[in-house]
Amino acid sequence: MQSQILGFVRISFFPLVHPSSSCSQTRLTRKLTLYSQYNTMPKKDKTSKSNPKPPETPPGPVTKVKDGTIAIAIHAKPGAKQTAITDVSEEAVGVAIAAPPTDGEANAELVRYLSKVLELKKSQVSLDKGSKSREKVIKVTAEISQEEILKKLRTEASG
Repeated sequence: MQSQILGFVRISFFPLVHPSSSCSQTRLTRKLTLYSQYNTMPKKDKTSKSNPKPPETPPGPVTKVKDGTIAIAIHAKPGAKQTAITDVSEEAVGVAIAAPPTDGEANAELVRYLSKVLELKKSQVSLDKGSKSREKVIKVTAEISQEEILKKLRTEASG
């Protein structure tokens, strides 16, 4: 049974070419040339991107998204005595939230508090990612600059 299968594979995938026929040899050479022409990896373009441009937005907790909105990285600390911004670091904005982390109460309080701090409508501030995590991303759809958001967050953290 195995010899029949191996014979089938050899015949169907690797056709035998009689070495004395020059016509078959020419066709085989032509097929190999076409095969090698289309089955090679493309070469990398070494001239492009020799000096990558710096990112448009500086690294930090407030970044601009491609769709024009602004994302704020938040490290939430639910269950605090009062809602306040504890720190603004390069990774995230630390926010203590005076609501328990159950039934989305802390998320609602976080959105309400940030809309108050940024002086925006609640509809312009929404939770984008991290509804069940301490690491959250808040999306701001208002016409406000990143620098202005950072300034307001740092002012609230210091005072």
